[in-house]
Amino acid sequence: MKKAHIYFGLLLSLALVMSACTSDSDDTTTSAGDQQSTTTAGDQQSTTTAGDQQSTTTEAPAPADPVKIGSIHPLTGGLAGAGSRMDNAAKMAVEEINAAGGIASLGGAPLELISADSTGAADVGQAEAVRLISDGVSALIGTYQSAVTTNVSTVAEREGVPLVIDVAVADSILDQGFTNVFRIQPNATSMGSYGALYLSEVGDGDIKTVAYLHDNTGFGESVAAAFTAAAADFGIDVVVDIPYAPFEVTDLTTEMTRAVASDPDVIIVTGYYNDGLLAARAAVDLAVDVKAVIGIAQGAFHTPQFVEDFGDDAELFWNSNYHFNSSDAKVQAVLVKFEATYGEQMDTESMLAYQAVYVIADALERAGSSDPADVRDALADTNITDHFLAYPGPITFDASGENVNAQPTLMQVQGGLVLQVSPSDIGETDAVYPGTSWEDN
Repeated sequence: MKKAHIYFGLLLSLALVMSACTSDSDDTTTSAGDQQSTTTAGDQQSTTTAGDQQSTTTEAPAPADPVKIGSIHPLTGGLAGAGSRMDNAAKMAVEEINAAGGIASLGGAPLELISADSTGAADVGQAEAVRLISDGVSALIGTYQSAVTTNVSTVAEREGVPLVIDVAVADSILDQGFTNVFRIQPNATSMGSYGALYLSEVGDGDIKTVAYLHDNTGFGESVAAAFTAAAADFGIDVVVDIPYAPFEVTDLTTEMTRAVASDPDVIIVTGYYNDGLLAARAAVDLAVDVKAVIGIAQGAFHTPQFVEDFGDDAELFWNSNYHFNSSDAKVQAVLVKFEATYGEQMDTESMLAYQAVYVIADALERAGSSDPADVRDALADTNITDHFLAYPGPITFDASGENVNAQPTLMQVQGGLVLQVSPSDIGETDAVYPGTSWEDN
């Protein structure tokens, strides 16, 4: 494809040169009677008549200036895998929008994505947000981590530049009355509440006790607190709560052993990808005697990378988390394109970054302006029905910036695939409960 564009550009240049040469030899006419000369070369035409000394020049309109969008994700460090996929997904969305003609209401202005590396550190993410805003971005997307997003959102609010959160769950980010920050994914309360609901449905009253392992960041703490509060309404008791440091831990065998010692019906895990792998490995190695291991907002158990990395041992792991709508044909087309372009499978975090760019493009189109204040106002009026996510309604934001229709999906690994189980209208399979890969084998 790139070669085709190069060849087309080369042919176009040759055509213009030939046109100019032809104009010099054939399109210039001089008559002694009226001394009129007409020269045509490409789109530029000049006509001069000796009698009235009139000159008219018509030029092609200058191309519209690009609209800059800042993308902040962890591109290095322990979360670089997820962050790089998210950045690539944002790039793919920008390329698609530009190929389709850019922002029509701005004269076909192309989008320009400026990528920034948070390194997984809140202070670095904050500094990058300041830099991007100084570079003239109209909006920001990011950042995958609640701690980083908290700092970036403060900068965005102070500077009046809208931030569309693709991934970051903590309720506290939008509890501050910000008017320039919008979140596409479900927040911590939604994650925890739906997690408790799905457990009650899957177990059909059979799940009474859980042991809860979770990371000790604002992300893990907020989801665990929301789940614990909601679980009580379904008669589910958290018998042991086990936090851990996700970016320092190298083995979770001790934590998993402690969880099993509490004799729970199921074990719940909340955290990021790498610590999710550690938790899963410990569960398999210990062959924990529970009815299921279930992720709630767990960064690994719903991803194709987990199945790839964990093989047959991934079977029957659960996750209640945000998800793209696997049953939608247009989503499948995006997944195929991403893998063909970048050589790896697209996960939901990447789809959320991809969606965030389209949300901003929609706002730019309706605003007819790249001024951050105008983009912010258009974002507040967002109502996107044709999106890529497994939500029951359109992407639309309330006064606090939350997506009112965002909710998690319950998924389970079956037959080497991550399949949607609930809600039923997007379900791809029936739940297998009780069950674990080590018992099933």
